[in-house]
Amino acid sequence: MVHRRQVGSDTLILGNQGALFGNAMTWWDHDTGSVWSQPIGEAIAGPRKGQRLETLPVEFTTWGAWKDAHPDTLALQADGKPSGFALKDFLIVLSSGDDTRGWRVPDVQQHGVINDVVDGQPVAVVSDPTNEQRWSVFSRQVGDTVVDLEIVSGTLQDSVTGTTFDPVRGFGTSGALGDETLELLPGFTSFPDDFDTFWPDGSLWSVN
Repeated sequence: MVHRRQVGSDTLILGNQGALFGNAMTWWDHDTGSVWSQPIGEAIAGPRKGQRLETLPVEFTTWGAWKDAHPDTLALQADGKPSGFALKDFLIVLSSGDDTRGWRVPDVQQHGVINDVVDGQPVAVVSDPTNEQRWSVFSRQVGDTVVDLEIVSGTLQDSVTGTTFDPVRGFGTSGALGDETLELLPGFTSFPDDFDTFWPDGSLWSVN
């Protein structure tokens, strides 16, 4: 999960607070000492309590899958051990307005695309048909058109217009909306056991 570390005109300097809240990391900001919850990006104690950071689009995947989709990426090389986490063990989450929705990664991988609505906004959760370790969350609103997405012959396609889109970055590749780009939404991953802790009013997608 990635947040913009700006609140109003202030750019925060954040550090690891050292304690857990809801079994997840907390930060502290250097100027006020306020404590922030990492999953929700909200100050939970201190002068900034109740303030929130903007969530940015982020992807939990393998380095190989990321490098394949973004070959010009530069990264810090540092010694380390494998994390032990696997994408299939996570939820993909989108929080918008007063609504938060979670989708189990195996469900997304099985269906390829899940068309859904979050806070009144039509969205699609997409598993890249060429590499199931890559995923994206897009708005399905393209101008005045709401697309209905599906995987057809290994491509991401609107069932209404036949337009095809890149499943990772959302730009049109052919068809009536080929000049359009699907808006990438700030989806992120979460442990399933933590969902009710941080988003008690949220809901999980189910095929039923």
